[in-house]
Amino acid sequence: MVGYRFSFAQAKEDSGKSDFDRLFDIFKQLISITGGDVSEALEWMNDLDKQYKITNDNYGMGDFIEDLKAKGYLQEPTPGTLTPGAKMDQAIRQSAFEEIFGKLKKGGTGNHQTSFSGLGDEQGSDRRPFTFGDGMEQIDMTESLRSAQINHGITDFQLTEEDLTVSEKEYKTLTSTVLMIDISHSMILYGEDRITPAKKVAMALAEFITTRYPKDTLEIIVFGNDAWAVSLKDLPYLQVGPFHTNTVAGLELAMDLLRRQKNKNKQIFMITDGKPTCIKVGTRYYKNSFGLDRKILNKTLTLAAQCKKLQIPITTFMIATDPWLQRFVQQFTEVNSGKAYYSTLGGLGNFIFEDYQKNRKRNVR
Repeated sequence: MVGYRFSFAQAKEDSGKSDFDRLFDIFKQLISITGGDVSEALEWMNDLDKQYKITNDNYGMGDFIEDLKAKGYLQEPTPGTLTPGAKMDQAIRQSAFEEIFGKLKKGGTGNHQTSFSGLGDEQGSDRRPFTFGDGMEQIDMTESLRSAQINHGITDFQLTEEDLTVSEKEYKTLTSTVLMIDISHSMILYGEDRITPAKKVAMALAEFITTRYPKDTLEIIVFGNDAWAVSLKDLPYLQVGPFHTNTVAGLELAMDLLRRQKNKNKQIFMITDGKPTCIKVGTRYYKNSFGLDRKILNKTLTLAAQCKKLQIPITTFMIATDPWLQRFVQQFTEVNSGKAYYSTLGGLGNFIFEDYQKNRKRNVR
């Protein structure tokens, strides 16, 4: 496969890992890069084994393949044909999460707290006397019985309205997020693999949301000449195509997906490395890869303004350092009143995590 070069790296010794786990760490990276092509990933592993001896006399590549099948990571729909199983999809997402967000402190699942009190689904620490209109589900029976014993004694026990104590619950925000990933050809140009880090970030964010904020929603879409939604199981195996960058199609789809969500907090994260170069006019594609075409640019900025009107902030993560591209992103961000980061591939995950956390604290009224 053109565009990838492997070189020797001295890994730290990890006596706690089995032979299978050592090889599996490498295989998870390769199966994602190859877009789910098991045969190609195994060919690469054989090449690595010849050059760096990643197997040994006690555990060979054949043993590893048999273990992958036995553990459910690979399936064999027809004799001699291997494809990733559902367990593999989960393993790649978890690996991406640990790689990008591995230093996060453990936290409880649920929704993120705000400074507002009111009806919610998480017990708070504040207590107050019962007032007319409070629901029965808000009454703290333990505290109410305790107050009744103090006020009336145990021998002449009675529970009156004055004894009832209400437990305040924390008001929660729910957030709907659409993550847009650019899969235009430029994401693998010039010998730099930009799509694999973008996929890893998407997988890590999906794993983070589903485990820590299960009531939030995350939709993932890709955009090239067109835009379409992808499922979590397909995410590890996304590949770049011979596409231009139709940012307009991505934004239109993202807005449509968010329009269906009932909660008020909505946001778009967009990972891209270039300028919009394509829009669809009727049934044909209008393309211009040279400079910023005003026809394409104006349509893109119009959608940014529409998102602002709908209170949907767009956070752009630009994986490029060209000054003129940065000026476009700055203009796009100003029109939307969103945010922009000009990130290296290595820092992409931290930026997205921090911004997701900050945006969850917004409470759109």
